[in-house]
Amino acid sequence: MSILAALQQVQVTSRKIVTLEEAKITSIISDFAALSLQQQSYLFEENQKDLDRMDKQNPKYDRLLINEARLNTIVADLQKVAALPSPLHQVLETKILDNGLHLQRITVPLGVVGIIYESRPNVTFDVFALCLKSGNASVLKGSREAHFSNIAIFQIIESVLADYGLLGIAYLAPSEREALATILNAVGYIDVIIPRGGQGLIDYVRENARVPVIETGAGIVHAYFDEDGDLAKGQAIVENSKARRVSVCNALDTLIVHHNRLSDLPLLVKALKEKHQCEIYADTPAYQALQAYYPENLLHLADETNFGIEFLAMKMAIKTVTSFEIALEHIAKYGSKHSETIISEDRNTINAFLQQVDAAVVYANTSTAFTDGSQFGLGAEIGISTQKLHARGPMALRELTSYKWLVRGDGQVRE
Repeated sequence: MSILAALQQVQVTSRKIVTLEEAKITSIISDFAALSLQQQSYLFEENQKDLDRMDKQNPKYDRLLINEARLNTIVADLQKVAALPSPLHQVLETKILDNGLHLQRITVPLGVVGIIYESRPNVTFDVFALCLKSGNASVLKGSREAHFSNIAIFQIIESVLADYGLLGIAYLAPSEREALATILNAVGYIDVIIPRGGQGLIDYVRENARVPVIETGAGIVHAYFDEDGDLAKGQAIVENSKARRVSVCNALDTLIVHHNRLSDLPLLVKALKEKHQCEIYADTPAYQALQAYYPENLLHLADETNFGIEFLAMKMAIKTVTSFEIALEHIAKYGSKHSETIISEDRNTINAFLQQVDAAVVYANTSTAFTDGSQFGLGAEIGISTQKLHARGPMALRELTSYKWLVRGDGQVRE
């Protein structure tokens, strides 16, 4: 079957989903979670085929890896999604007009959701479950790096769907890049496309798609250590934001430090030096503050090209500022509107940061690692939207719906 024919089948079959009872959808996702655990040996074998083709030093290697701990987390997220209430058929607004017309605005699925993603096989699990729970059909386009992993996961999906007579509500497109053009131009078959990956992928999809696009993924993340920041909090937040998992979009890329706190900088990054051997690209004041304390082979003098970078590796830039306003300017210039945090004990400064920073998620005195649908109590996420139309931040069930108006009358006609 051609890609276009498969997309047409998904579009037609998608109309069945809105007729399914919520209990049935919950059962499908629960069965998918259970079967994934039962088939874990097969999943690990197929995932290893992908891992064997990738350099372990490649930042994508960590994203690609599926092990027992990660599969358990994935399955737990699937079970959370299954247990969440349906976002469909919620009445958002009701009113009766003077002419007697009864109006209701209710939530409905987007329709067919296309996801284009790089070496993250966990996305295959999450997207299918979230789309089904929100009444959407799903078109999955993974990368060649995760070819065997995605096929294995999708075989489990189709096995469960076959048991319920619902084959066709999800489609895994070929991993070859040539398939991408067909999907990006599938007007009438796909209602929205969501890219998940690096800035290059997002830019390519945005510039070449004829189908509406919701941008997600790229995270150029800053932490601002203010003049009134607490050192102990700062140490914990910087380490966790940077080192918890360097290959994900909520990982810290640039630490901004008020110049009055440069004397604390060696302690602020002490754990990054001793526990993680993090490479640092520091501007001149920060470089001078660290020079006697940080290993020479890990400390570099930064230039302009080191800012505005999503490192996805154990690397971090440091920028020194002389005021809160300059910190805001730096974030506005180099950020990707993903996640930003401030470390400060001054309430007015915190409130100004929360109010003025333009990002999907803005934090005060906590780690940016919390930008995650599961952490936000959403079960899982389709991605982190960095734009402002339709959805922003972690996209889960509610963000995968739109609405329509239902109008009931009794023979009224307009003059």
